[in-house]
Amino acid sequence: MKKIFLLMCFLGVAAPYYFLFKFLEFKNWEWSLSEFFADANVNFASSMLSADLGVAAMSFFIFIIYAFKNQPLKLLKYTACMFLVGFSLAMPVFLYDNYKKFKISSV
Repeated sequence: MKKIFLLMCFLGVAAPYYFLFKFLEFKNWEWSLSEFFADANVNFASSMLSADLGVAAMSFFIFIIYAFKNQPLKLLKYTACMFLVGFSLAMPVFLYDNYKKFKISSV
């Protein structure tokens, strides 16, 4: 299972950046943050996905702050993953690091 989380870490970096590069390629490599968010919320379906991901990421971030407030390096690690790449990396890294804590033994 731990290998799957490691694979998800790689996918968590590759997938978002693939689509970011496709977006930039489509816009002739001109970056506009306001245009990016306007395109990201062009209809209710994409707005729903943005809201869902935003709430999940914020919940995870609050949990990370609470759980690791006395361990600044771990807090920095997960925060860096969250803000340099995104929730798609931060969550798999957290699960990879804490797999033994959450491992459910078979009955």
